[in-house]
Amino acid sequence: MALFRRRKKARTMSGERAPDRADLEHLENFVRTRRGVEAFIEPRTTVTETTVILIADDGEWTRRRIDGPDGARRFAHRLAIPIYDVRLMGYPQRMRDYNERRKRRPHLY
Repeated sequence: MALFRRRKKARTMSGERAPDRADLEHLENFVRTRRGVEAFIEPRTTVTETTVILIADDGEWTRRRIDGPDGARRFAHRLAIPIYDVRLMGYPQRMRDYNERRKRRPHLY
């Protein structure tokens, strides 16, 4: 008898947890309010599910869970932004520069 067993959350076809609506709204808002945004697919790991990282032209970035690589591509296509695989392209230098600026002058960010 399984009275106290917890129910598992529904998973998408690929076995990954679907992103929350709040995650998608955050990503859409980031694209709407920044210039030159590009998307990068980050692969699933043993700790995290597939994520998409959006990087603006000044290097500012945000990361959220997405429903697999195909979901990331659909998202980028719907918003008409370029999308790359981070395993093939790596992270752009402008993101690393932005992170370095934030470390040196955190009171500005």
